[in-house]
Amino acid sequence: MAVITYRQALHDTLREEMLSDENVFLIGEEIGVFEGSYKITAGLLEEFGEKRVRDTPIAEEGFVGAAVGAAMLGLRPVVELMTINFSLLALDQIVNHAAKIYGMFGGQSNAPMVLRTPGGGGQQLGATHSQNIELYYAFVPGLKVVAPSTPADARALLKASLADNDPVLFLENLALYNTKGEVPDDLPPAEIGKAGVTRTGSDITIIGYSRMATVATQVADQLGEDGISAEVIDLRSLRPLDRETLVESVRKTGCAVIAEDDWLTYGIGAEIAASISDGAFDYLDAPVRRVAAAEVPLPYAKPLERAALPSAESLHAAVRQTLDAVGHRR
Repeated sequence: MAVITYRQALHDTLREEMLSDENVFLIGEEIGVFEGSYKITAGLLEEFGEKRVRDTPIAEEGFVGAAVGAAMLGLRPVVELMTINFSLLALDQIVNHAAKIYGMFGGQSNAPMVLRTPGGGGQQLGATHSQNIELYYAFVPGLKVVAPSTPADARALLKASLADNDPVLFLENLALYNTKGEVPDDLPPAEIGKAGVTRTGSDITIIGYSRMATVATQVADQLGEDGISAEVIDLRSLRPLDRETLVESVRKTGCAVIAEDDWLTYGIGAEIAASISDGAFDYLDAPVRRVAAAEVPLPYAKPLERAALPSAESLHAAVRQTLDAVGHRR
């Protein structure tokens, strides 16, 4: 079992899948000669050539559309969008074409493609380059949306996404690329739509995805030192959403706090809270709390950016407030 970075897990999995299936090819801005803005595709142009590692102009609508057509004809494109912010330029191709083809043509054609893209703040990239807008896509039937938080999940979910016959939006987070973790050599593909219970507990459920799933784990460890047993759910998949695992956990603990990097209003957490209300209302000892980013365009200045983003401290405080509300003894 190797200990590697999130970045390396993505690179190695792409290479492995390209070696095993000649229909897999990469397409995107600066992924070839420059080896990708985040070096996920380093060395792949030299190994596989220009036919399978395609550098494109800065024209997201054009190259995503080309990938949709290639997928319809039997290839398995992996599109790298430099950031999720730029996916807005290809919104028509993603939402009106990739997501709709299977249903509109009665199953006669589909678009088996993966759209890899990072998001998230904390890197001082400004408001238009630091957004978490995955909820736009998790809203759309016909798309699958996954968000791995660890190197092992990055590998397992990327393998699953490449094998899937539906288009998959594969969310990465800039803050995770250099994080390290154990990745088994024989790790099988993940099940898209299945959340992970990364910590078991009995006092409260903490729910997160992507970066905030790792923060939730850190907070659970801190709480454990004070005798609080927190269960942590890593969503892993935003569409389909594993409501069953969420409800089962909250029925056990009676309390829940949701942590997300996007904005609170209309966010992913709102859907999770509604799911908990539907399935575990009679088991709740306190209202479901949500921790999210400040509802502002993310500032560039580092202190302001840090203040606007959810943190371990803000999540820890929300958990404490919830437990205090139910009279939990520390």
